[in-house]
Amino acid sequence: MNHPMPQSLQQAIDAAGNAVDLVWHGEKATWKVPVVPSEFVGWAAEQEAWRSGVAISDLSFHMSDTTIVGSDARRLLEAVSANNYDRFATGQAKQFIPVAPDGNIITDGILLKEAEDRYVLSGVPAAQSWVTYHAEAGHYDVDLATNLDSAVRREGDPWFFRFQVQGPHALDLIERAYGRALPETRFFHSQMTELAGRPVRALRHGMAGQAGFELIGDFADYQAVKDALLAAGEALGVVQVGGMAYFTNGVESGWIPTPTPAIYAAPELRGYREWQSAFSYEGKKPMHGSFYSPRIEDYYASPWELGYGRSIHLGHDFIGRDALAAAKDAPKRTRVTLEWDAEDARRAFGGDPDYFLSYGRYRIENAHGLAGVTFYTANIGPVGKVLSLSLVDEWQAEPGSQVEIVFGEHPGAGTAPEADLGFPRIRATVQPSPYDEYARTQYRVNA
Repeated sequence: MNHPMPQSLQQAIDAAGNAVDLVWHGEKATWKVPVVPSEFVGWAAEQEAWRSGVAISDLSFHMSDTTIVGSDARRLLEAVSANNYDRFATGQAKQFIPVAPDGNIITDGILLKEAEDRYVLSGVPAAQSWVTYHAEAGHYDVDLATNLDSAVRREGDPWFFRFQVQGPHALDLIERAYGRALPETRFFHSQMTELAGRPVRALRHGMAGQAGFELIGDFADYQAVKDALLAAGEALGVVQVGGMAYFTNGVESGWIPTPTPAIYAAPELRGYREWQSAFSYEGKKPMHGSFYSPRIEDYYASPWELGYGRSIHLGHDFIGRDALAAAKDAPKRTRVTLEWDAEDARRAFGGDPDYFLSYGRYRIENAHGLAGVTFYTANIGPVGKVLSLSLVDEWQAEPGSQVEIVFGEHPGAGTAPEADLGFPRIRATVQPSPYDEYARTQYRVNA
């Protein structure tokens, strides 16, 4: 008998048996930035450029954008996120923090306020879907439209170009491109400018842990603005960053990307799962690693654990507010960076590590057993180390303490979660997060 193809996320979960069996696919090829070349001058040299020189990253193609326009735009956003909107200035951006009823994160995004009743939410689609669903279910007076990333968009161009100019010489490149220094701009605030005769929003940003700007504008002006930036940077030895290096920059700056959305199991979210497509980000993003549990809730993360505490505002009502408030002082995990032992890394990779990037959830253990889980691992060439951005139990977070990473791929259902599968065990040293000192000490000084 032929069974109908599941159309909703809930149908897909039911057909698989549970949410983990739906998304546990084992390690697959790392997702690539669409359109942008994987490398320009080599991934390690491109990593070095944002540390010691100046680099341009093209962010125009790998993010989805949702516009939220209307008289109820602020009321909608307040209802579905933990952010403070009381002093949200036009031209300002925020790390958007939507949470589920249990207080765990849906996933973050970047929310830019373009005008009093107009916002743009950018990033992976999970947060955008959350906002869209509640706009429809709550009958808010807003209009929403979404432009998907270039890997899944069926036709047409992105709405916006985005270029990140990063590194110690970033402000010098900006001054050369504009013919003047831009006025002092607070972190995550922006100003409208004109570059190459085109309107460009200059957002003060520093994703790679260094001073810089993100330049945003209509995609029709993509090439003119890119050419102007490259010409201005030529004398500075500007380096274009390819997709391989770009996807490693969050490891040092302490940003954990794409945590598992906390939407798969809660009975009160069944309507959301029935609304969401089986072919959505939530239905298709694979999970893998040595940390395996049949309970999808074991993969969720709290905004407190992810380091978003300074952006959380409990002074208004929103979905998950009470659970998030209760979790503030409860025992939880802490975000850290794990430095892999060099000898163990060489043994695991069969030689000196080359390019490596993984979102695998690898077990972190100590003498007492499970102590945490990795979220984001990459080889950072200029540092000469493999680093894992991780969450560990609070008592295990002291810099300098020692743990082991179980490096391998659990086969999933049918094998015990803690089965000894003979995987390599990587000695690792706990270090702070952000790992990059500038990101840790200066990133938000001008916020």
